[in-house]
Amino acid sequence: MKLHLSGPQTNSLHADIQITGSKSESNRSLLLQALYPNITIENLSNSDDAEVMQNGLKIQNGVVDIHHAGTAMRFLTGYFASQEGKIVTLTGSQRMTERPIKVLVEALRSLGAHIEYEKNEGYPPIQITGKKLTQHKVSLPANISSQYISSLLLVAPSLENGLELELVGKITSVPYIKMTLALLSQIGVQNSFEGNTIKVSSTPATDSVKLVVESDWSSASYFFSIIALCDVGSEITLSAYKKNSLQGDSVLSEIYNHFGVETTFDKNAIRLKKIENPALPPGEFEPKTLNFELSNAPDIAQTIAVTCFGLGIGCHLTGLHTLKIKETDRLEALYAELSKLGANISVTDKSLTLHPSDGFRSDISIDTYNDHRMAMAFAPLAMKTSLFINDAEVVSKSYPDFWDDLKELQFEIKKV
Repeated sequence: MKLHLSGPQTNSLHADIQITGSKSESNRSLLLQALYPNITIENLSNSDDAEVMQNGLKIQNGVVDIHHAGTAMRFLTGYFASQEGKIVTLTGSQRMTERPIKVLVEALRSLGAHIEYEKNEGYPPIQITGKKLTQHKVSLPANISSQYISSLLLVAPSLENGLELELVGKITSVPYIKMTLALLSQIGVQNSFEGNTIKVSSTPATDSVKLVVESDWSSASYFFSIIALCDVGSEITLSAYKKNSLQGDSVLSEIYNHFGVETTFDKNAIRLKKIENPALPPGEFEPKTLNFELSNAPDIAQTIAVTCFGLGIGCHLTGLHTLKIKETDRLEALYAELSKLGANISVTDKSLTLHPSDGFRSDISIDTYNDHRMAMAFAPLAMKTSLFINDAEVVSKSYPDFWDDLKELQFEIKKV
């Protein structure tokens, strides 16, 4: 599905939007519910990834196809490895067979798991024969995707001797690790995170508990971007959100201050208001360049880069080493698509530099690379210039209602 996007007739917006539950929290909660059936979940994400996770957890034996869902691949690897008697083959899309999983497989093997590669060493598809895992100490590189780490932590309380996990080196994506540990605490699992060592106690059973999933901050990022590109005075209210969020992407409320967006928390909602335009540094004639270190929130890098381009200011984004192995190589994808629009941009394997620019090319077709975030990150640019989004249905991976919600904001969206 190809869409043509144009912004609202006015650059002054006022709207209320309800956003689906966090994909990250939902998939963690679903795995915990599979281990402890007396857990109930509210505000579950309606995303493809959450549906894939739910379906995968129901399978006893056979093929589990997780399509593009990287979170499900990592989490289900740990889950099935620890489920005695279950034999499954975990596979996915072509891109999924190119995304490494060796670090997690080796860690699980060191705990006693039986996992074999069906094609290429270090990559899915993998065949898992579930076993009782009795070893309880393992180490992982600290700078890898937090999903590998969380996969181990989520199954840890169901292991006979719990888990002691040592992270070697400088830890990245700390908020996602803390999210996992906070959910364990909510269901009554004792754990600790001191220095580079995480300990999770064996917990054979838990009391009945209700997990309420917060709405997705990554999905909120696109509305931060829209408000940043609006006129002063525009505002959007998003629900349902918590002031003390478990999600690393909640740093958006601080980052978008630099774009003149004020975030106000009110009960279970956040109000985004454009209060000023980004200011120029004293004594400089060229728009400023913003610097952000995003190792704790890499999923909002695309949104920030596009926002900066839309405002004609530059940015230097670092801590992006995990973006190379996402749904696509997100750094190269940003380079290709922003260049089409006229951006002066460069990327390395872990950073992005966008130079200040003036003006946009109109009616450019944005390729999405089977990556939901590419489609959604570029959509706010319709506030500044009309554009096409190729394979726009990819948003269903995390936010199926995205295009409908943009229509609520009076964006003009037409199928081509």
